[in-house]
Amino acid sequence: MSAVSSAVPVAVGVPEVLQRCRELVRPVLAETVGRLHPWVGEMAGYAFGWCEVGGAPAAAPGGKGVRQALAVLGAEAAGADGRDGVAAAVAVELVHAFSLVHDDIMDGDATRRGRPTVWKAYGTGPAVLAGDALFALAVETLAAAPGGTAALRRLSVTLADLLRGQADDLLFATRPWTGPERVRPAEYRAMAEHKTGALLGCAAALGAVLGGAPPATADALDRAGRHLGVAFQVVDDVLGLWGDPAVTGKPVHADLRERKKTFPVLAALDAPHPAASHLAGLLESDGEGTEAAALIEAAGGRAAALAEAHRHVAAAETALAAVPLRAAAAAQLRALPAFLLRRDL
Repeated sequence: MSAVSSAVPVAVGVPEVLQRCRELVRPVLAETVGRLHPWVGEMAGYAFGWCEVGGAPAAAPGGKGVRQALAVLGAEAAGADGRDGVAAAVAVELVHAFSLVHDDIMDGDATRRGRPTVWKAYGTGPAVLAGDALFALAVETLAAAPGGTAALRRLSVTLADLLRGQADDLLFATRPWTGPERVRPAEYRAMAEHKTGALLGCAAALGAVLGGAPPATADALDRAGRHLGVAFQVVDDVLGLWGDPAVTGKPVHADLRERKKTFPVLAALDAPHPAASHLAGLLESDGEGTEAAALIEAAGGRAAALAEAHRHVAAAETALAAVPLRAAAAAQLRALPAFLLRRDL
């Protein structure tokens, strides 16, 4: 069974598109990181999976490179050469790495992609320094790019959104499961747009800006990326509850054990179903994950989450259709949601 299906077919060439964009961006990203202080640069390289502690080369698994692909495709969709979007791709990759390094410290996460996180490998203070350096390097990279002034304005808005989303996410953990102070699905949706969607939207928009696109085109790409981010986050929540650990990379029910307020849980608690009250009691008493997952599904949390993801995929499509884009790049952008969200449950 697939997490999300879409009217847009999964393009056979999407993995190749991602690979093409990675090959375009990686040398520039590596050269940019190489300008950092050697020790800080080593920590940054470790965060990207390029090296081990001490600097020995490594081949740790990295991400798909979605943000950098969005930046390159954003430039191409605006009618420019994909290379015009590389500075945007480098900047968003640096911001994303910064956010992960700091998120791991705030969440106390000891591993990421099967390796110790930067703060576990180097210490909390050095990891904070590495994150700060990545952030500063992202700003410097955009400032030096042609058209960088407009791009920096967009990045600053995105950074504010990202920090707002992170703040909300941390505060959610302190709020009760039930009662008037409980977290509502709409609040979660806003948090996910800020924390996850904002940087995806920014990536595509920055590529378009550096490619010379008018503001309306950049705005449309930003909206599409934000919707894609919310859909991806919601499906990730579903996989965290019912996914195959071989696909998700984390133990089944890990989010439940950590009592994370994910979308399926919040939707189930908000449902007018007898299972909702039973679920609330179970969560408040640190009950067993398998039973909680069954109650979430019975109350409609899983179905609500998948419907939510579908809505955001459709909204991303609508945003892309609202402005003229170069056909080939637009087709690749439209294929990304189906490809990225079609993960086996």
